[in-house]
Amino acid sequence: MWSARGRHTGPAAQDVLRRGLRRHKDDGALDDFLELPRGEDAQHWTFEARWRVAGTVTVRARLTVEHDTGSAQDWTLVAEAEAPWDPRWPSPASLFWPARDEADWARDVATGLRLADVNALPEDDKAVRRVLRDAVRDGWSVHVVVHEAMTTGRAGRDPLAAKVPPGLRHRVVEHRAAPGQLRVVNWALRESGVEVPRGGAVVLPGTPAPSGYDAEDFSVRSVFLDGTEPAELIHAVTRYAALARPLPDGAGEALTALREEWRLLTLREELERERGLVAMYAEALEAMTNSRDLYREAAEQAHAALAAFRESADTLTERPSGAPAPSPLQQFTRTFERLKASARPRKDVPGSREPHTDAVTDASAARRTAAPDRQAP
Repeated sequence: MWSARGRHTGPAAQDVLRRGLRRHKDDGALDDFLELPRGEDAQHWTFEARWRVAGTVTVRARLTVEHDTGSAQDWTLVAEAEAPWDPRWPSPASLFWPARDEADWARDVATGLRLADVNALPEDDKAVRRVLRDAVRDGWSVHVVVHEAMTTGRAGRDPLAAKVPPGLRHRVVEHRAAPGQLRVVNWALRESGVEVPRGGAVVLPGTPAPSGYDAEDFSVRSVFLDGTEPAELIHAVTRYAALARPLPDGAGEALTALREEWRLLTLREELERERGLVAMYAEALEAMTNSRDLYREAAEQAHAALAAFRESADTLTERPSGAPAPSPLQQFTRTFERLKASARPRKDVPGSREPHTDAVTDASAARRTAAPDRQAP
């Protein structure tokens, strides 16, 4: 997945998005896009877009932008591909917003600074501490602090974002420290446990810091600001972006909405969705039928138990006076035992006889034996 958060500082961000999406679809960069219907009490506009990368990999993305407050509108964008995300793929933000308006919409929410551009640190020391403190607390963007060992020329003002892989372009915030600001920068960063080398750079850990982050691994000793490609710094930024880390605040909800509330379906997806609904309804109907049969069986058992209880009550009313009264619960239990015994198949044991029959037979034999003795003279 890919996620980013930014701020649009121009007027009517929703109109800018509509123009950008329409232009990208006409150019063939997008397969399709959709603006979701908005209720009267909705707090944001929502746009969905779908495109393909690497020829066959489909990417689905969802962008929400807050209501127009008159000064700035924050936006949140999450995208998910059918394959592991490749930073060489285009930035999803560039497929929603028009490129010519980048200065208006490509702003970092935490610091208010420009994405994909160079941001010189303020001259005031307190302002420097405030900016870097907000940068360290940010969990959405990748913040990089670069120290200029000496005043650079025009070639040294090229932004780092123009040289990193395209997928990172709108996730990188580059802070530039002037030659005399090294001490105040490192003083402001001391609580985060990182330090900027003289003439070098460091990738800030963010909040929360990714698993496996080590300040030494993401520090670059020397960055040549002469127009050449800072390969070591680009490698550090790319490695940092690939680290596993918890989703920032709000990204989890946005990702869930992308997966569960997706509306921009192809015909095949609509057919699969309808088939899934039919299967779900069939399972629900089968479960209801089974439940009905179980309830019917339980009702029949309850009626049988009630009849047995009434029989027990009738037996109690016919009891002779003076006889001990059995407990209704005992009588109810005995009735159930009698019902269970009658339901069991009876087994005949060879050689078994009733005790009463054996006693009668033994008595008759005794009388026949004693009879001749009484007839003797």
